[in-house]
Amino acid sequence: MRSDLIYGALTHISNRYQLCQLASKATRKLHKPNTRLQDTTNEVLVRFHEASPMGMGMNGDVKVVSEQVSQQRRAA
Repeated sequence: MRSDLIYGALTHISNRYQLCQLASKATRKLHKPNTRLQDTTNEVLVRFHEASPMGMGMNGDVKVVSEQVSQQRRAA
């Protein structure tokens, strides 16, 4: 469920507003045409749970997540 993903992502980000901002930016950057937006959002929240998106600052976070996703998609 998405609520479980959100609470998991809150382990690294305590501010819910900031989580929403980071997740929306990352979702916009990572979304591919012909895929469901919900799946992209869920993927972003899983990644926020696994690693802290706050490591490099607001603008660098999306780049780091984007690079990780592109590397894993190439490997698959």
